[in-house]
Amino acid sequence: MAVKTGLILAGGGARAAYQVGVLRGVAALLPPDIQQPFPIITGTSAGAINALGLAGRSGSFRSRTRALAAVWASLDSDAVYRTDARGVIRNAIRMLWALLRSTHASRKPLALLDNSPLRQLLNDIVEFERVDKALAKGELEGLGITAMNYTNGHSTTFYQAQAHIAPWARAHRRSVPCKLNVDHLLASSALPTLFPAVQLDKHFFGDGALRQSRPLSPAIRLGAERLFIIGVSESGDDFEKDPHPEVAPTIPQVLGQMLNSVFLDSIQTDLESLQRINALVEPLSSKQLQKTGLEAMRVIDTLVISPSRSLSELAREHISELPRSMRWFLQKTGSIKTTGSGGALSYILFEPGYCQRLMQLGYDDTMAQAEAVRAFFNVAPPVTEQHKTTQTHRRSIMSSHSGLTQRWLQLIGRRRTKV
Repeated sequence: MAVKTGLILAGGGARAAYQVGVLRGVAALLPPDIQQPFPIITGTSAGAINALGLAGRSGSFRSRTRALAAVWASLDSDAVYRTDARGVIRNAIRMLWALLRSTHASRKPLALLDNSPLRQLLNDIVEFERVDKALAKGELEGLGITAMNYTNGHSTTFYQAQAHIAPWARAHRRSVPCKLNVDHLLASSALPTLFPAVQLDKHFFGDGALRQSRPLSPAIRLGAERLFIIGVSESGDDFEKDPHPEVAPTIPQVLGQMLNSVFLDSIQTDLESLQRINALVEPLSSKQLQKTGLEAMRVIDTLVISPSRSLSELAREHISELPRSMRWFLQKTGSIKTTGSGGALSYILFEPGYCQRLMQLGYDDTMAQAEAVRAFFNVAPPVTEQHKTTQTHRRSIMSSHSGLTQRWLQLIGRRRTKV
């Protein structure tokens, strides 16, 4: 029986374009006729959009990733949120008014940006009925989208899966079996303070990365036996060095660090916990696990691919692509001139140049780990590479043999001359 591989797509706003580049690299390394190498997919925030972008399409895995890359390559801010000056200023005033009047209740969720264009985009690119077909064919085992309940603070995973997968509940975490739709995607990707919360079943939900202390858990609960994890922060700390630490932080700096703590810290912490559990369980036999009460534990293999450079610094290189109204707003709040403020920018820079750079970086980082990726999926190198290696080895052997023959003939010639 094939090992069930789970795909973990973390949140991160525009940073999720990096995930598409990684997926394109994986598709290039796997056989072209593979339909779905990830029978279990879980996504959070913008990663949820990529998750349904994969599961909600027909065709081979390679064609799905190609289509997803085409969407991100042509994406701009206007397709995600309103960028007109009037709309941005109006939303900012509404939020300021709500802060001044804490008792003021609004039927419409408050946010700095209006992401209503995103709803139409998602309806155009995702075939939600395709998920049911994939489950019926056995191509998909489970698909989970995580959002945070603003009422009780619970991290809630909405999922579609095979009938044998039962709902689960843990401290501040629960799951809800349902038929996924565009509202679940909008809720999971509702960046705090930036995009409005979404109402689902009488409760308002926001970005799934909020309060998600165990981002690897939903995939394991859905039956994953190994995890392919795509991060959106480079290995190590994603903090920019501020040459003027004595200067008070600006609002974008504070917001950027808040978003980093939400999107980047939890998955690294959960991965470290999983690695410690693997180290504990791996040496034990099944009998020893039963004696210690750990019979439900199992080793979960993982492969992580993360950016090889700072995405915050990369975002600052593309700030000129933003619409004029957004540039004006960011200039007035100190987002452009202040070092360390690129973090917030890297989450909202939905522009073609930046997204294409992220996808190329993801592809390159995957190719840099090509050997590890093939080993993870138990896939041999292409025949062309094996043939090339064999031919090189043969030429090396022939060259060695030829050199030995020449030296042998020279030695014989010397002996005949002496005679």
